[in-house]
Amino acid sequence: RSRANAGKSSGSPISGTRPRARNLGAAAARGGRPERRARPRSNKALRSATSPQPISKIRVTLQAGDVYAAISNMSFQITIKPSDHAFPCAGDETVLEAAMTADLLLPYGCRNGACGTCKGRILAGDVDYGLYQATTLTDDERRAGLALFCCATPLTDLVIEVREVRRAGDIPIKRLPCRIESIAKPAADVAIVRIKLPANERLQFLAGQYIDFLLKDGKRRSFSLAVAPHDDALLELHVRHIPGGLFTDPLFTQFKGREILRLEGPHGAFYLREESDKPMIFVAGGTGFAPIKAMLEHCFHQGIDRPIVLYWGARALADLYMPHLPGEWQTAHANFTFIPVLSEASPGDAWPGRTGFVHQAVLDDFRDLAGYQVYACGAPAMIDAARRDFIGLRNLPAEEFFADSFTIAGETEARSG
Repeated sequence: RSRANAGKSSGSPISGTRPRARNLGAAAARGGRPERRARPRSNKALRSATSPQPISKIRVTLQAGDVYAAISNMSFQITIKPSDHAFPCAGDETVLEAAMTADLLLPYGCRNGACGTCKGRILAGDVDYGLYQATTLTDDERRAGLALFCCATPLTDLVIEVREVRRAGDIPIKRLPCRIESIAKPAADVAIVRIKLPANERLQFLAGQYIDFLLKDGKRRSFSLAVAPHDDALLELHVRHIPGGLFTDPLFTQFKGREILRLEGPHGAFYLREESDKPMIFVAGGTGFAPIKAMLEHCFHQGIDRPIVLYWGARALADLYMPHLPGEWQTAHANFTFIPVLSEASPGDAWPGRTGFVHQAVLDDFRDLAGYQVYACGAPAMIDAARRDFIGLRNLPAEEFFADSFTIAGETEARSG
């Protein structure tokens, strides 16, 4: 209850009204007369006691932590020029983080104020510039209205000017050192490799793209990124062992972790087309699951509610090397369905599910694909069969078939994920 309302309903002699009966009863219960309240010296004193303090007086009592807490709980509107894209941003969230949450891609390279890739202009509004390297954003640049959006948090609504990433070609290709952080082997011939970049570097990419490892002899080996862009603290690769492989042989037989490598990326035009509202069918063969995992995690993170079906094909049950993850997605997301398919299930698998070629399972389930998008990743034979039959037999528009084929590198080693 506010002070003003309390004063009006108190029945105090100060206001010239009779005390309420309950106050009299309480006084009688104490065996005495009702207690009179002291009269203020003047009406001015009364106003001072019951009126809110001027804002200027309140402000001086706030501590820095109080101000930060108040701003952190606020939400501001950010508008990008010249596109006029707009998105909300919490007071404790950087402009870059909020843009990524809203699925608007701004360029970045480190996320900690070291590289300057995310630098843009503030056209209207105020920010907390955050922590950054002084050489990356100079005082003159700040006075000119520039800020680093990976560090800056809003204090008001903002209008900013910055280049947006609209397609894969808008993302700069980088060469970076990296370190193998861990190697896990969920199947005899599959390794899940997590790699770490230098502290001041991040790799911007679209879900579904791949990187190249640059080997000492000048050769390259390509692997799809298995993480979504929002979850890039460690990059994840799914690597199948190719006997005699220039890279995979050492990985499976010699590497223990902590090895230093060089990578280049991102590469590739296999990424989610988010401007569409069509239902999506994902077809993965073996470690072709890697980029599709990244795409699906991006969909779930962004709250994309288009109907999604994942067909994951493998030879035997052991080759479905992350079987529980799609099942968890299916439980958590009503718009997602998972259909595993085994082509050579052994009697020991006791497999109760679908069998045969994975693209044939799609043909069996859909009589018409005219209103769909298809994303397929795996061996060249699977990709070629899916493209031919989905377009030729099921009316899938050719421009709605997106694929990444794991082709042969040299004569001995395929791209494994």
